[in-house]
Amino acid sequence: MPLFGKKDAQRKKETASVEDKYEFKDLLGTGAFSQVVLAESKDEGSKMYAIKCIDKKALKGKEDSLENEIKVLRRLSNNPKLKHPNIVQLVETFEDKNKVYLVMELVTGGELFDRIVEKGSYTEKDASHLIRQILEAVDYMHSQGVVHRDLKPENLLYYSPDEDSKIMISDFGLSKMEDSGIMATACGTPGYVAPEVLAQKPYGKAVDVWSIGVIAYILLCGYPPFYDENDANLFAQILKGDFEFDSPYWDEISDSAKDFIRHLICVDMDKRYTCKQALGIHGLVVTLPVTRIFKPA
Repeated sequence: MPLFGKKDAQRKKETASVEDKYEFKDLLGTGAFSQVVLAESKDEGSKMYAIKCIDKKALKGKEDSLENEIKVLRRLSNNPKLKHPNIVQLVETFEDKNKVYLVMELVTGGELFDRIVEKGSYTEKDASHLIRQILEAVDYMHSQGVVHRDLKPENLLYYSPDEDSKIMISDFGLSKMEDSGIMATACGTPGYVAPEVLAQKPYGKAVDVWSIGVIAYILLCGYPPFYDENDANLFAQILKGDFEFDSPYWDEISDSAKDFIRHLICVDMDKRYTCKQALGIHGLVVTLPVTRIFKPA
């Protein structure tokens, strides 16, 4: 039985092959269940894409997870008028006897994580530009009923190697659509996960905002707000929201930036900002001559 189901109108006919439309080039990366290959479109001149080739045998027992990822990507990619410039797009899918192929928009600038390692930390102005893009993209995702659940610097990619490249949200493997039921599954990456997830409470969009707060903190100082080699101690810190703006690393950071982060890394979900509040209350308007990360409320 086809992975995507007989009723899936977007699944390519069995006679259509990914090789009919794309010429595979270089191997870009490998994962536990897949390889990502650079491919050239045969219909669009020399336009390049990244194709995720997923081995069905390796995937056995995890088909639901892949179907969910594809469903989320389609919701965020299908309508050309609603595509967001900071979300990596799914172009189309193929399937044959052995593999599933996800044709994705190609991004070439590498992970935000690697640039943090290279730079050490960001200025407030540069961090402001990045966080604004992430907030706008996640706000769009939330408006479409999608919760990412695994936002972290490794899943934020630069579109190109340029210094001023836009940032792209990727890796929707743990994402969930709110209309698919209550979310209570513990998932995500320990240092970025919200306290309500660790407490095994029902949760929603606010978990992404917490993760954005952690990312903003790291951008400004180069290290995470919560850290311990022992997971139990790390989780205890997160559950209490126990973090500091340590001297001397934060001495030159504005009070408005610190206040902004406190409103994102906030244990009380009712007091935690939404993406819209974060964008609106603190402005984040790039047309203003900002020298600080966030305009004071």
